[in-house]
Amino acid sequence: MAKKTATVEQSLESILWNCRNALRGTVGGNEKNRDAVMGLVFLKFAGDKFDQRREAIKTQYGEIPAFLEKRSFYLSENVFYLDETSRWSYIVKNAKQDGIAVIIDTAMKSIENGNPPLKGALPQNFYSTLGTRPEQMSALISEIDKINEDRFHDRDLIGRVYEYFLQVFAIDSGTSNEKGEFYTPASIVQLIAEIIEPYSGVVYDPCCGSAGMFVSSIKFVERHNGNRSKISVVGQERNPDTWRLAKMNLAIRGIAHNLGERPESTFADDLHKDKKVDFIMANPPFNLKLNAQGVMQDKLNGDPRWDGYATPPVSNANYAWILHMLSKLDVTNGIAGFLLANGALNSDGVEGNIRKTLVENDKVEAIIVLPREMFYSTDISVTLWILNNNKKARILNGRQLRDRQGEVLFVDLRRWNDNIYEKKYVQFSDEQISEVKKLYVGWQTGLGYVDVPELCRSATNSEIALKKYSLAPSKYIEFIDHDLEIDYASEMKRIQLEMKSVLAAELASQKMLQDAFRGIGYGIE
Repeated sequence: MAKKTATVEQSLESILWNCRNALRGTVGGNEKNRDAVMGLVFLKFAGDKFDQRREAIKTQYGEIPAFLEKRSFYLSENVFYLDETSRWSYIVKNAKQDGIAVIIDTAMKSIENGNPPLKGALPQNFYSTLGTRPEQMSALISEIDKINEDRFHDRDLIGRVYEYFLQVFAIDSGTSNEKGEFYTPASIVQLIAEIIEPYSGVVYDPCCGSAGMFVSSIKFVERHNGNRSKISVVGQERNPDTWRLAKMNLAIRGIAHNLGERPESTFADDLHKDKKVDFIMANPPFNLKLNAQGVMQDKLNGDPRWDGYATPPVSNANYAWILHMLSKLDVTNGIAGFLLANGALNSDGVEGNIRKTLVENDKVEAIIVLPREMFYSTDISVTLWILNNNKKARILNGRQLRDRQGEVLFVDLRRWNDNIYEKKYVQFSDEQISEVKKLYVGWQTGLGYVDVPELCRSATNSEIALKKYSLAPSKYIEFIDHDLEIDYASEMKRIQLEMKSVLAAELASQKMLQDAFRGIGYGIE
C-alpha cells in the first residue's frame, strides 16, 4: 500500500520571507532589492486585476478581440490595460529565460506608456542593470506567483503584501536616514487616522514617503463603512525612488492621487501652492537641516506660509514643517496629525516664539508622546501633534463636541511599550489604539474624561504660559513618586535577613572546605 504524503499548505508569511531572501547577497544592496521586489509585486497584482477584468468582459460580451483589447473597458473600472508581453502570465512563462530582466523592463515601460496615471511611477531599465543572476530572478518570480486571492482569502491581500515588504526592508536597511525616509510604522499611522477621522475631503502629506498615510486614511474609511470615493489625496515627496514607490502603492490599490508631476522638496518648490485641505497626516524627517538641502534662510524670509509667525530657521525644519502644514489647513475646520522629535516641545529662541504664538492662536489641540523603539530610524520617543482650526462646540461625525478653546490635551504613552515585534520594536495593538481614541473623544465631548496621573491631563493656555509655553506633557501630567510607596523599615529588615542568610551559607561553605582539607592530611587549623 502506497504511503500517503501529507500536503503542507505554505503560509503567506513564509512565501513573503522567501521573496525577501531571494535577492540576498546581490550587489544591488537593500534599497535596490526592495525596489526589485516591489516592482514585481506591482506587476503581479496589476496582472491579476487585468485577468479578472478580462474574464468579466468575456462574460458580458464573449471572446471578441475588439472588446477584450479595448483599453477604455479596463481603465473605466480602474484597471490598467496590459498588452500581451506585459502580463504576469507572460512573465511567469518566461521566468527561466536568460533575458527575463529585459522582458520585465520592457513590460514596465509598456505599462507606464499605456496608462497615464502611472507616468513616472514605474522603474525604467532597472532590472537589466540590477546585477542579479537569472536563477535569482526566476526564484523571486516563482514565489511572488504564489500570492493570489484564490489561495489567500484576504480582502486586503495587496495591503498585507505591500505592508510586509515596506516594513521588513525598512528594518533591514543599512542606514538610519534610509530607514526613516519612506516608511512610518503602521500602528502609528492607524492611530493618527483614528484621531483625526478623515471621513471625507482632501488628505494632504507634504513628505509622503511610500504613501502609508494616504493608504491608512482610505483604510479608516473602509473600517468605518464609509465611502472611499469621498476622500482624495494630495502630497509631495522629494526622493525619486520613494516617489515612484508611493505612486505604485496607491495605483495598485486603486487610490486616485496627486503627488505632483515630479519628485520635489516641499520647501524648495511647493507643488501644491495655495491648496487648502481638510486633513493632514505626516511624518516629516526629524530635525532636518534645510540648509543642508540647499534651502538658505533668504529663501524662507518673506514666505507667506509663515504669515503671522516668526520665520523658522533653516538649521532645523521642525517648525517650518509645522507652519507649512498649518498654512495648508482649511481655515474653518482643518485638522492635522503629524509626528515630530520631542525636542520641538521645549526648544527656545525663534522656535519658542513660534510655539508661543501657536498656543496663543489656539491651534494646538493635543500632544501625545509615544513610546521609544517604535521607529526603525531612531530609538527615541517622538511626539504626535494634533492641530485644529476649530476647537469650538459643534457636532462632528455624529458627536456633540464641547468648546475646547484655551485648552490642550496632554497624553504620555511612553509606558505602553509591552507589544514587541521583530525582537525590539514596539507597536500599538488595536485595543490600545481604541483606548487612546476613547480618551481623546471623551476629552472632546466632556463625556467620561478625567485626568489620570502618569497618563493624561487637560491644561489651559494660561497654565502653558506659566511653563514658558513648553508643550512637554511631563510639565502638566501628574507623576507619582513611587519611592514614597516603599516601607523602608520593612525593606531594611528584609535586606538584613537576606544578608544574614548569605553570610551563614558562606560560613558553612568555608567549614566544609576546611573539613575536606583536614580529611586528606593538610592539617589546616
